[in-house]
Amino acid sequence: MSKIYVIHENNEWTEHLFKRLEELELPYEDWLLDSGKVDLTSEPPEGIFYNRMSASSHTRGHRFAPELTSAVLSWLEQNGRKVVNGSRALQLEVSKVLQYLELEKFGIKTPKTIAAVGKEELLKAAETFEGIKFITKHNRAGKGLGVQLFQSVTALRSYVEGENFEEPVDGITLIQEYIESPESYITRCEFVGGKFVYAVRVDTSEGFELCPADACTIDDLFCPAGEEASAPDKFQIREGFDHPVLEKYEKVLAANNIQVAGIEFIEDKDGNIYTYDINTNTNYNSDAEAKSRKKYGMLEVANFLGNELKRLEGSTTAS
Repeated sequence: MSKIYVIHENNEWTEHLFKRLEELELPYEDWLLDSGKVDLTSEPPEGIFYNRMSASSHTRGHRFAPELTSAVLSWLEQNGRKVVNGSRALQLEVSKVLQYLELEKFGIKTPKTIAAVGKEELLKAAETFEGIKFITKHNRAGKGLGVQLFQSVTALRSYVEGENFEEPVDGITLIQEYIESPESYITRCEFVGGKFVYAVRVDTSEGFELCPADACTIDDLFCPAGEEASAPDKFQIREGFDHPVLEKYEKVLAANNIQVAGIEFIEDKDGNIYTYDINTNTNYNSDAEAKSRKKYGMLEVANFLGNELKRLEGSTTAS
């Protein structure tokens, strides 16, 4: 019998999905890829394969989980299996450089960003931001990795040459224009089946640990993609949210064969929107959903996967 196979490296981020799949009585199997192997000469089982691999896997001791997942996804796709958030989604998940280039391709404004390898190159890149605030962040990130705010190249040099400098796992550090929101919040737009579901307003007023340009603390549990909030009303669903950028986001997802994602943007004082993150391992804030009582992200995902499974079984029966 065909199943839904969930590919991931973090049990804490899948238990909510598994509960929803069980509620809907959908058959599924847990494919934990924190380590493992794939026999390229074998044939994969029949089913729907949902990739939830995270860019921050290395922070949980799973340094090569994305590389293993890349091999597994290629094997599945080569054998004609239906993959939700396939190889291209994984490529974007682990590279903000690729995300920004793809967003700009569709006319979506991103903050000015320079990618650099090597401390001296990083400092040279920062010189082009002289006179304005800028941040650093990791190219392969998640959890706010490497996010620091600077107001001068001198301050950056002290950080880069100090003992607290975080070396990116892929060696690429980004220097990025700091976009300041006058109301101290960012917006995360959730998509399932490639279509907009709802938007969440994330309060960033607690300080730079919740950076407006990458609103995620070092602790997974307090990430806007997490299941728990660090303060009441930090996450609020923006009821009735509508904006022309949503159509562009959907085009980006369709062009890259991404079915499930969260896309984050920030507005400056002039109302300009800057998009800075595509998260293909999206989760949902249960407090915000409970208060809204309209949309439940993981239930939407489970229903989507269930419909894909029915479609697969229908095509198999017809053939």
